[in-house]
Amino acid sequence: MLSLQSVLGDDAAVLRKRNFQALLLANMMAPLGTALLSPVLDSLTDPFGVSAASIGLMIAFFSAPAVVVIPFAGAVADRYGRKPILVVSLLLFGVAGTSIAFTTDFRAVLGLRLLQGVAYAGLTPIIITSIGDLYAETEEATAQGLRFTGSGISQAVFPLIAGVLVVTAWQYPFYIYVIALPIAVVVYRWFDEPTGRRPNADESVTDGGETGSYRRNLLARVRRRRAFSLIAARWVAALIWVGFLTYNSIIVVRVIDGTPEEAGLLVAVGSIVYAAAATQAGRITAFFDSRINPLVASHICMGVGFAVVLYAPNVVVAGLGIVVAGGGFGVGLSLYRSVVTNLSPENLRAGVVTFAEAGGRAVNTMTPIGMGAIIGVLTPSVGIAAAVQAAGLAAIAVGGVGGIVCLLVARSSPPLPDDRP
Repeated sequence: MLSLQSVLGDDAAVLRKRNFQALLLANMMAPLGTALLSPVLDSLTDPFGVSAASIGLMIAFFSAPAVVVIPFAGAVADRYGRKPILVVSLLLFGVAGTSIAFTTDFRAVLGLRLLQGVAYAGLTPIIITSIGDLYAETEEATAQGLRFTGSGISQAVFPLIAGVLVVTAWQYPFYIYVIALPIAVVVYRWFDEPTGRRPNADESVTDGGETGSYRRNLLARVRRRRAFSLIAARWVAALIWVGFLTYNSIIVVRVIDGTPEEAGLLVAVGSIVYAAAATQAGRITAFFDSRINPLVASHICMGVGFAVVLYAPNVVVAGLGIVVAGGGFGVGLSLYRSVVTNLSPENLRAGVVTFAEAGGRAVNTMTPIGMGAIIGVLTPSVGIAAAVQAAGLAAIAVGGVGGIVCLLVARSSPPLPDDRP
């Protein structure tokens, strides 16, 4: 008989723990910052009185503040605790998002999206950190994988609902954000702060035997060769997947000669695969002595899979490629979240995690720009198909080969005194 343990392994019981259930609920909202708007942006141009080019600012204004705010959120969470940041961020996320339904002033809309972006900085990175606080070893890897699976499910379900609702009225999709408010209440009541009082920025903390201020110890921690190499590998880990999502429709329609519907099917297949693969992070951790080996394999899978998509003769072959890439993405990102939470002692964990997440978000923001620049330069001389393939190969070089190099450097570096491999 099929059971949670048969699917997830020995750590399946983490799903029955109240703290983790509260974190999973909180995790539902953060992915909807961009995913919820993906199918409805075109329908918003008339209500807001802007062009198709300008409506994209709703995504940019959400993404931009996180790069700057995430590190501050980590420092505040290390000082005051995880729970207050989560509750306040959920309330702000819900109120700002729902308020968009009550205005047609595009400047006000962008301001509200900016506030949502600030709130995002206190959600995903702090949830990842809290899982690292609460669990260890394979249980922590399983929990990180299930969190990532939850993100995939949320991104698959709620945008579909938004696409149906927007046909009735443009305001309706934004009412989905109100769900964040009762979730904030649940987190407040259910979630037990996983750690005690944090030292502030001027108090002494201990980091591997060294004593000093929080900021000094945090910088000392992330500058260590092993820690920085793993964080750098985490930064580029999603680059290939972001490149695929950004240029998927162009690859399918202009390179493979497929249809927009087939392009959407590729994204759906990839999302399902990565969500399923993420559930196996705990089992994979238990199977290997070190997480470096499966992480190297994940970069190989993402690179090879995307290369197959770029040069596929038809959509069926491209689908096989995205299955390989999606599996690598789901396992890789789950394991990276687990690795990063284990790079520091408890009193620095949120700072290290948010440093890694902010860098990853910055790389993801720059990926479409860099690939677009390559396509723009090469298209006049080689054509759009070859230019897109060249940009894709550049993404593979940075995200695939570059990530593997960082991991090999980390493997050759001595572990930190309190580092869990």
